[in-house]
Amino acid sequence: MAFVTQQQIQKFRKDGFLVLEHFFTAEECDSMRNQIQRIIAEMEVPPHCRTEFSTKEEEQIRVQGSSDYFLTSGDKIRFFFEKGVLDQQGNFLIPKEKSISKIGHALHAHDPVFKQITHSSKVQELGRKLGLERPVVVQSMYIFKQPGIGGEVTPHQDATFLHTEPLGRILGFWIALEDATQENGCLWFIPGSHTGGITRRMVRAAAGSSSCVEFVGSEPPYDDSQFIPLPISKGGLILIHGEVVHKSELNSSELSRHVFTFHVMEAKDTSWSKDNWLQPTPELPFPSLYT
Repeated sequence: MAFVTQQQIQKFRKDGFLVLEHFFTAEECDSMRNQIQRIIAEMEVPPHCRTEFSTKEEEQIRVQGSSDYFLTSGDKIRFFFEKGVLDQQGNFLIPKEKSISKIGHALHAHDPVFKQITHSSKVQELGRKLGLERPVVVQSMYIFKQPGIGGEVTPHQDATFLHTEPLGRILGFWIALEDATQENGCLWFIPGSHTGGITRRMVRAAAGSSSCVEFVGSEPPYDDSQFIPLPISKGGLILIHGEVVHKSELNSSELSRHVFTFHVMEAKDTSWSKDNWLQPTPELPFPSLYT
């Protein structure tokens, strides 16, 4: 693993993101990809759970919000699908392994391979370099970005979904398990956009609402020209500040763009919002990053 320098940490504080190429080995990436294939092979998806995953706000509320399957996935391994891969009866129109959008949100807790990566000594060392005193892992996801259909992820800030008091306590670790290019949907960022707070939150809706979550506030219009692409090769890690604005485009290529990502919260002097969709449970309190 490349040693992280103080200059790089300063760059992270300035930009709100940091690219660390070759943080993980090809073997580590392949072990995650092989493990996810095993998980998919054993996947049983009840028809009522065949929730298509969307990042468009209205669809997010309609599809995820009415879905207990999404809301209660924080301490489980669950499956979310791309749009248009199921027929009206909920049957797959294409092979299931090509139809999955993401698997979340507790791979780090329930799967030995992903747990080992999340708590690997180099991740822990990086946490210490960043000055994290009591980091806990709040969620993890495997994202597929399928060839030709991997949907766009609209500009957003992670703290919209994972809110803390104070802000600035959420950090994303985004690991490329294959080369991420402009063609297959790499991340794009607005450098320095992590300093202005957040204007939108996704919260659990009041009891009796038609959906389980709702958005409060609105996303400002972002200037497309401010985004810069961050292509990264297999094994690379992108550190993502909880308030930096980022997005990814549709994957129009013939190559997938597999990623394992997890979010860490500095728990020292921090409160996790009771309104967040994701809540720790008695079965799975947020585990410490440091082991």
